[in-house]
Amino acid sequence: MTTIGFIGAGHIGSTLARAFVDHGHDVVLSNSRGPQTLSDLVAELGPHARAATPSEAAEAADIAVVTIPLKAIDSVPVEPLAGKIVIDTNNYYPQRDGQIPALDDESTTTSELLQAHLPTSKVVKAFNHIMFRHILEHASPAGTANRRALAAVSNDAQAAATVAGLIDELGFDPVVVTPLSQGWRIQRDTPGYVTPRTAAELRTDLANAKRYRDM
Repeated sequence: MTTIGFIGAGHIGSTLARAFVDHGHDVVLSNSRGPQTLSDLVAELGPHARAATPSEAAEAADIAVVTIPLKAIDSVPVEPLAGKIVIDTNNYYPQRDGQIPALDDESTTTSELLQAHLPTSKVVKAFNHIMFRHILEHASPAGTANRRALAAVSNDAQAAATVAGLIDELGFDPVVVTPLSQGWRIQRDTPGYVTPRTAAELRTDLANAKRYRDM
């Protein structure tokens, strides 16, 4: 049994938590407003869920999920996540996050920013290109015809493989992409973003993706 620690418990975080609990994992949820604000969600998820502070969730995690607005990533605890796999669900929305020059000029990517903040963690970009409700609605057993695929992007092959296993467990065909700098291929406005794709279709979309400056 794996403990999944959540830094953020909004639409994506809470839905992923439900999916992980349904598959027998423990989850530790946190947000910026305090554990007491998560009591209803924890009660709904049952005995495999509890609420904590972000630092406590990071400390308890075997694998962490960072699912907060990009503008807040500097608040992610660093030391408790040292050496751990950290799943990054983020996308860049300037209207929400403000303008970030390094993303505007495409000299880096969202997940590389998180990796720079967490230098000894193993960041994997995943679950950023699916509508939150589809995490449960589109899940299907392995081998299902036209099973939806999701990407796992990382610099670390073992971390990517671990997250790929979780993606498969939750009901999707994983498509591993390396290195982390290639995460732009599945960011907003690219062909595979939020559109259901099979593994073969997603690989084609990843190959055909263009940088914003080339669109």
